[in-house]
Amino acid sequence: MSNKKTFEKQRLSTEEYASGIISGNRVILSQAITLIESKLQTDNDLAESLIELLLPHTGKSLRIGITGVPGSGKSTFIESFGKLLTSLGKKVAVLSIDPTSQLSKGSILGDKTRMEELANDPKAYIRPSPSGNTLGGVHSRTRETILLCEACGFDVVIVETVGVGQSEVAVRGIVDFFLLITLSGAGDELQGIKRGIMEMADAIIVNKSDGDNIKKAQQTRQDYVNALHMFPPASSGWIPQVHTCSALYKEGLEEIWQMIEEYESQTRKSGYFLKNRQNQNLQWMKDILDYQLKYDFFHSAPVKQNIGELEKQVMKESIPAHKAARILLKKFRENH
Repeated sequence: MSNKKTFEKQRLSTEEYASGIISGNRVILSQAITLIESKLQTDNDLAESLIELLLPHTGKSLRIGITGVPGSGKSTFIESFGKLLTSLGKKVAVLSIDPTSQLSKGSILGDKTRMEELANDPKAYIRPSPSGNTLGGVHSRTRETILLCEACGFDVVIVETVGVGQSEVAVRGIVDFFLLITLSGAGDELQGIKRGIMEMADAIIVNKSDGDNIKKAQQTRQDYVNALHMFPPASSGWIPQVHTCSALYKEGLEEIWQMIEEYESQTRKSGYFLKNRQNQNLQWMKDILDYQLKYDFFHSAPVKQNIGELEKQVMKESIPAHKAARILLKKFRENH
């Protein structure tokens, strides 16, 4: 009980969080993100009020999603790319989506040690964006964290994933530009990357193009260019590009940033940039509705009272699954 009281006392008012974030206070930004991650209902209510208050101060950043095949040097790329952006006067926030655990090898806690130079840059901010059974899951929490970073004045928000997997789909739905980092030797990599992830990419970067690997990286680049020609045109009207770079030696990064700026300019002029963000906001609302309806269903008294027995009957095949589901839905509706 005393620990809970102490925890609650650490909370600021909505106005205090908002004013601190708008003024660029990193400590208060981190506290606000912790508030958003909380599972306490009182914190959820405060977080919703905070987002509503900050909304007029959001939306001005460029949101970039970055993923990479294992061993592609994603952390090195993000650090070198982030340092390039800060050298250009940009304020950069790096968020990490980890679909497993924040304490796992692929989490941002490990990335912070590998991106030590960027973490110590006064123009940069690195923070994990957790997944799990929070309101809206990965989608909701990460979206809210992006909004907080934007309100805090960050010009570029990089959302990274731990690898090539299902979390990429979630990230693609909350960013403006999606970047796939890969390696030379496209034969194996093309087999290992799901077609859907390649279709989502606005650009593919062949990293580690240095030393004896330059020729191989150039060939891999051409292999990806050929592969992308087989995909249908993107709804954005943008033709995905393939570049080589050496994040370790900081070569080719300027061209990648110029490409991203070109994408932003092109899609803003066409109207796609704004339309895409509007559609993402609608999907956010639907994701929250999906989660909340499911939460309400499984936490309703009639469902909790009957689901155990019905599950046993379904497992024994004494009742069809669809009939058990209809029974539970009927009991839920009768109580609402």
